[in-house]
Amino acid sequence: MARTLKLTLIGGKRPRRQPANKRDWSKAKGAEFLSVLAETLNVSEAARRAGIAPVTAYRRRQTDAAFRAGWLEAVGEAYRRLELVLLERAFNGTEKTVRRRDGSEETMRHYSDELAFKLLKMHRDTALESEAEAETPADEMTEIRERLIRKLQRLKRRDDEAQAEPRQLRDCRVDEAAESSVAGNPAQGD
Repeated sequence: MARTLKLTLIGGKRPRRQPANKRDWSKAKGAEFLSVLAETLNVSEAARRAGIAPVTAYRRRQTDAAFRAGWLEAVGEAYRRLELVLLERAFNGTEKTVRRRDGSEETMRHYSDELAFKLLKMHRDTALESEAEAETPADEMTEIRERLIRKLQRLKRRDDEAQAEPRQLRDCRVDEAAESSVAGNPAQGD
């Protein structure tokens, strides 16, 4: 029974075939590398788990356009997952155990202002773009303006009425005071 050797094509000035080595590149190793890279965003770990040297992966990225595209996609996927984790931490905080001097412990939520500010800075342009895209159409703006003007006019009338009420009370008191002084001094009334 003849045993078939797996051969690998190697490049150079004179391409040739040589017996396959366990460290040689294969589609399975490439897929494993990209999968782990997307999971960990760590080239060394991805290379170790794929059974290749990191330098081999970097070299492959330079020479193989499809692998380079897969690499970029894996990094993009890992970045999006990392961003979601950071957003979740910024919104919900992380649990932190605080030990007191008396030895007791308390669990509390810690919110990182630094992380929140970095995320705000990162997403500011995107938020402004989406805000500009969500602009209200002109006909709706006209209706909104008219409603606001009517509301402001109602508020002004209420304010004027509220200011007029103390004047009426003051005028009423002056009239009462005048009547009582006239009633107390009959000589002035004649």
